[in-house]
Amino acid sequence: MSVDLTPLDNEPRILLEAALRPVQGSRFQPTGFPNLGHAVYESPDGMGQTVLVESAQSMANRLEAVCWDEVEDDWVEPLRGLPVVQVLDMDGKHLTNSLIEAHRLNSPYILEGKDKSVLNMLKKRLTSLEEGRVDLRELARVLLKFDTNALLHGVFLAKKELAGGRLRLPRSLSSFIEAEGAKRAVSGGVKNDTVDPRGDTAKGFGNVPFVRDEWTADRITAFFNMDLRQIRSFGLGDDVERLLILLGLFKIRRFLAEGLRLRTACDLDVVGDVAVTRPAVFRVPALAAIEAEIPTLVQRIGDAGAFGTSRALTVTYQK
Repeated sequence: MSVDLTPLDNEPRILLEAALRPVQGSRFQPTGFPNLGHAVYESPDGMGQTVLVESAQSMANRLEAVCWDEVEDDWVEPLRGLPVVQVLDMDGKHLTNSLIEAHRLNSPYILEGKDKSVLNMLKKRLTSLEEGRVDLRELARVLLKFDTNALLHGVFLAKKELAGGRLRLPRSLSSFIEAEGAKRAVSGGVKNDTVDPRGDTAKGFGNVPFVRDEWTADRITAFFNMDLRQIRSFGLGDDVERLLILLGLFKIRRFLAEGLRLRTACDLDVVGDVAVTRPAVFRVPALAAIEAEIPTLVQRIGDAGAFGTSRALTVTYQK
């Protein structure tokens, strides 16, 4: 039985929330930023502090990490057959790929090495966009063929050889985690040197005391936003539209089931089920139901030729 997505037919977006809590104790460690530390700000309702537990950019990476099987060096089983660009080193060993790279298809390991096959392929397919208004539908068709995930993650092809660096899509799926009613939990410790406690600490010797900041909170919430209007604007057909929505829901469900160990001191668990704040009539399908339908869609879209002849485009990186 297929997943019922009809409640989304006239909706511009899906908004979801999931209540979280530490798996043990009450403390957690939020994400940190250079020269800033933890992102702490006053709650808009005046009810205390809020701390950013995980940023939108980090969550995008985490939502994709649950899609890749590191052992098999392939998509996880339900997603196999989706297009991806694989990068090999000069010895033919796996180096990286467009799903996990920081800039996805715009990765320097894909476009800046001596192997120009992917860059030349993109230039050939996108040559009609060199002048005039950028046709985002054509860009979407190219991304579907070479790097389908970019239609959810977003992409910025910043190279001047590609339409003067004007090709970009914002994220169709975004997420972040916040903790409200947050209070700092200050602790500390000592790095002990039992051989030479007074040794040169600059070289790693000696005893080194340190301060450690963790947090507690009244509420920790993961927020998810899927832009259905943007997905439809790609004009890729009903099957692709359905695949992208189910892929987004797959990422959310899989992350909440397997991906909540954000750091050593930030291991979280879901409280209850995912709450749908918009549209209220929609219910997020179970992970098993999503996993059961995606392979059929991948097969059907592939048979229609939308993915091209090779689902795993390979480029060899050499400086």
